Amino acid sequence: MLDLILWVPGLLFALTIHEYSHGRVAFALGDPTAQRMGRLTLNPLAHLDVMGTIAIFLFHIGWAKPVPINPYFFKKPRRDMILVSLAGPAANFAAAIGSGLLLKILKMVGQYHTSLWLMFLYTMDINVILMIFNLIPIPPLDGSKVLFNLVEMRESTIYNMERLGPPILLAVIFLGALSGFNILWMIIEPAVFAFHLFFA
Repeated sequence: MLDLILWVPGLLFALTIHEYSHGRVAFALGDPTAQRMGRLTLNPLAHLDVMGTIAIFLFHIGWAKPVPINPYFFKKPRRDMILVSLAGPAANFAAAIGSGLLLKILKMVGQYHTSLWLMFLYTMDINVILMIFNLIPIPPLDGSKVLFNLVEMRESTIYNMERLGPPILLAVIFLGALSGFNILWMIIEPAVFAFHLFFA
């Protein structure tokens, strides 16, 4: 129960800054959609997705409610969509680094393995997980938007990937949890391990 309580602040923080950063960069590039829909906010309740949040607790992989983006507002749509898509993972990377530095400081002042130390450890882990997970180039993850705007593809190919991506992703998550062979975690775990090695 204590672990669950210590996970919650990091989870809310990671999901919120991820989606807020998408909206903030889009707004800076000329797209007011997120602001108009009340999503340009640091209020976690505006960004939580029920299934995505449950998935994080159950499978250590999950998502928030995507911020609405309208590329027609962008001066350079392909470049700007890449920047907007990378904004969320970049925010999680910065948060993971910040949490890691706080871990080191707490360890230096004798607060190693305290509840506060564990809370920042979980915050670091969640941000690393969200960062790597969202960079996977499978729709609807951020990595797919980067891929679609970097590589020339037929519209039919993009359509099929966007249609099939979400159910495939969910199937991989659930089958991985049931079988114990989690391909996504195999991709994510090295980054989590690296952060632990350097900061924890």
